[in-house]
Amino acid sequence: LSLRARPASRRTAAAVLTMSAATVHPSAIVDQGAAIGAGTRVWHWVHICGGAVVGRNCSLGQNVFVGNRVRIGDNVKVQNNVSIYDNVTVEDDVFCGPSMVFTNVYNPRSAVSRKDEYRDTVVRRGATLGANCTIVCGVEIGQHAFVGAGAVVNRDVPAFALTVGVPARHIGWMSRFGERLPLGTKGDGTAVCAHTGDRYVLTDGVLRLDPG
Repeated sequence: LSLRARPASRRTAAAVLTMSAATVHPSAIVDQGAAIGAGTRVWHWVHICGGAVVGRNCSLGQNVFVGNRVRIGDNVKVQNNVSIYDNVTVEDDVFCGPSMVFTNVYNPRSAVSRKDEYRDTVVRRGATLGANCTIVCGVEIGQHAFVGAGAVVNRDVPAFALTVGVPARHIGWMSRFGERLPLGTKGDGTAVCAHTGDRYVLTDGVLRLDPG
């Protein structure tokens, strides 16, 4: 990652970042101090605050906002109209669908300042957050979990879990490839991803990828 100051004109900012192997649209605002990795693309009307860290080979779609205390890993795809607020960490290979929502205050009031009450939210590697879903602050989304479109997540989501609905409920399991596995949510079992041949083992309601 490299730190880049925002020059006076947005077009100049885009030119500088393109030369350093990140591409920023002229309409985007990248505040001084923001760190953006090589190969990352920042599209129309994006605003990245000065304390943010964005990894390599990411894509930030139109009208994305990235707060100061945000960490985004490598190869993350953030679709249009997503705001990633302070205290959110997004690990490598995460997909944030169009207009999905993060929060950082659990009980907001306009008349009450709660900036010292932000709750941490962590999205683990390879997870998918479907279009228009809402992630209530203070939760962890497990690696390769899959949150369905429009779901409201108000508790931790296990690794590989498929969750849907309002509030979100666990209805199944997804492979790393993004295909549903023929397993129940409880008990024990095994399944093989038809696309990759990866074998998954369910033990006492916890799914793991068989390293063998």
